[in-house]
Amino acid sequence: MKAKDVYLKTMKFVWLKLALGGAIFLFAFLTMFLFIWLGSLGGGSGIVMALTIWMILVGAVYGLVQRYVGYMIKAGHVAMVTTAVTTGSLPENQLEAAKNMVKERFLTTNVYFVVDRLVSGAVSQLQKGLQKVEDLLGKIPGVSLLVSFAQVFVHIALNYIDECCLGYTFLHREQSAFKSAADGVVIYFQNWKTLLKNAAVTTLIVMGVSLLAWLLPFLIFAGIFALLHIHWIFAFLLALMAAAIIKSAFVDSYMMVKMMVSYMQVAPSTEITFDLYDKLCRLSSKFKSLFTKGQEEQQQYGNAQM
Repeated sequence: MKAKDVYLKTMKFVWLKLALGGAIFLFAFLTMFLFIWLGSLGGGSGIVMALTIWMILVGAVYGLVQRYVGYMIKAGHVAMVTTAVTTGSLPENQLEAAKNMVKERFLTTNVYFVVDRLVSGAVSQLQKGLQKVEDLLGKIPGVSLLVSFAQVFVHIALNYIDECCLGYTFLHREQSAFKSAADGVVIYFQNWKTLLKNAAVTTLIVMGVSLLAWLLPFLIFAGIFALLHIHWIFAFLLALMAAAIIKSAFVDSYMMVKMMVSYMQVAPSTEITFDLYDKLCRLSSKFKSLFTKGQEEQQQYGNAQM
């Protein structure tokens, strides 16, 4: 099943992400006017204080909602994309099937959160490797600019690799989620050239669409707020939020599917190089934590089976 087909067939999760982001945006929009009014009572300094409190409040709400709802939607989407890519079909009730798969694999939201954070931290080491290249070659004219662009490209592509590794956990339910995720990271590192090559064109599109997704909301809000004589900074912040919601729902979901399709094509045929575990443990403390946790849980699982 091609990436485009998988994306279209799992659009339910895209709409759920958009609905969740829209609810947070509505909360931010409504509370913004309340804080503008409260801040205006204290003059210029009152506006600044109100803006600061508003940003902290919205950030806290966004973080809590994403952790306890957004992460589960993403996990369900990863589960269904994995199913579609590896079996070529999807269950009729995707939401129910995804819910069952996530509950079976990750007993609590915190387990998924910890695994996801550890995987993200491990794969980000590639970007640090590029920084070392820039440090060595930075004095050569033009190289710094090229490496900076490469860093942006790798950073965007790496944002979706953790979902690939987590998707791998749904393929190997016979072992702990931490162990499967660690295996998934190793498989990524063994195939990183192929995976980043496949992501090149899509990543350039993401960069362009992301800019457009921010520019249009900013122009709209700036025009409305100018008529209402409200400071442009509020328009800027709301535009950033709107762009992030649109990008997360549509662009990130498509990029995730694109990367997962490439990953799942190479994962089954990859023979894991076991000495790479030790190398990655030395390279990344987060990978070491992921690997160690997986080894401990596998040992506990083995003892329970005896």
